[in-house]
Amino acid sequence: MKTKVALVTGGYTGEAEVSYKSSKFVYSQLDKDKYDIYIIDITPEGWFYTDAEGVKHTVIKDDFSLLLNNVKINFDVAFIILHGTPGEDGRLQGYFDMVGLPYTSCNALTSSLTMNKGYTKSIIADIPELNVAKSVLLFENHRNEAVQLVEEKLALPYFVKPNAGGSSIGMSKVKVAEELQEAIDKAYDAENTGAQVLVEEFVLGREFSQGIFRNAKGELVVLPATEVKTTREFFDFEAKYVPGLTEEITPADLTQEQQERAARIIKEIYIRLNCQGMVRVDFFLENETDKFFFIEINTIPGQTAQSFIPQQVRAFGMKESDFYAELIEAALVK
Repeated sequence: MKTKVALVTGGYTGEAEVSYKSSKFVYSQLDKDKYDIYIIDITPEGWFYTDAEGVKHTVIKDDFSLLLNNVKINFDVAFIILHGTPGEDGRLQGYFDMVGLPYTSCNALTSSLTMNKGYTKSIIADIPELNVAKSVLLFENHRNEAVQLVEEKLALPYFVKPNAGGSSIGMSKVKVAEELQEAIDKAYDAENTGAQVLVEEFVLGREFSQGIFRNAKGELVVLPATEVKTTREFFDFEAKYVPGLTEEITPADLTQEQQERAARIIKEIYIRLNCQGMVRVDFFLENETDKFFFIEINTIPGQTAQSFIPQQVRAFGMKESDFYAELIEAALVK
C-alpha cells in the first residue's frame, strides 16, 4: 500500500509564492509509485485540496483529513514545504503534534525558536569555532531610540533585518548613518516579523549556504556547500529569486580543512537546536581571519530546481527523489 503524503504548501505571508514553486518541484520529484501525494494549500481563506477536476475540498481540521467521494483520506505523513507563517514558525508543527501526524521538518519548539534570529544566536554562540557578528536586538518599545542604541554599540556598516521572517524581506545594508532610520523602519514594518529588529555589524567575507539532514537510519549527513556571489549589495530577495543576479557555485571551492570545519560546526548547530529533517545554515568565512561567522538557519529551505538544497543534493551524487524519500521515511520512524 502506498504511503499517503500531504504535501503542505501556501502560507499566510508574501513567501507563499516561493512555497508554491518549491512544492511544485518536490511534487515532480516524489515517486508516484511509492507515494499517494495530495497537495494541501494553506491560505488565510482556508485549507484546501484541489482535485484533478479543479474542485476544492476543505481539509477537516479535527484530524487533518479529507473526504473525497464519501471516502475518508487519512494521511501517513505531512511533507511541509511552506515558507514563513504558519509552516516555518512552529504553528503547523504544533497542530500536527496535537493530531498525531508525523511531519518532515523540525518540531514546533525548534521551528519557533529558529524564526527568531537573535534568540538562535544566543543559544549557539558558544559552539567551538563558531562566531557571531556583534549585534543589537531591538524590540517594539525601542523604536523611538533605536538609532541611538545602534550607534552607541555598533560600528558601520550594518545589516538591518527583521528578527523573524525569511527570504531577506525587510532587510537592508546600511553604509552611512543617514540611512539607518529608514532601514530600521523598513525592518520594523515588514510583514509578520514580530516587531523586533536585529542590527549586526557587517562581516567582510565569502558567503556560503550548506544543507544538512538526518536520514532514515538516523545518521546526520552534511551536503556540499554553495558559495554565493551576488551583483547586489547583499543576498536580498531579488538576488535570491531573479535569475542572473547571483552566481551560485556548488560545490564551493573550499579547502579540505574548511570543509571539515564547516561540517563540524553545522552538525553541532543541528544538534544544539534539536533539529529534524533538512535544514540549511548560512555563514561567512571572514576574509582576514577565515573564521566561521554564523548568519542564520533555515528550517524550511527553498526547494525549486535552482535552490541551494537541490543543487547540493545533486553535487552529493544523490537524486532529489531519493533525498525526499529519505526525509519522508525518517519522519515516519522518528
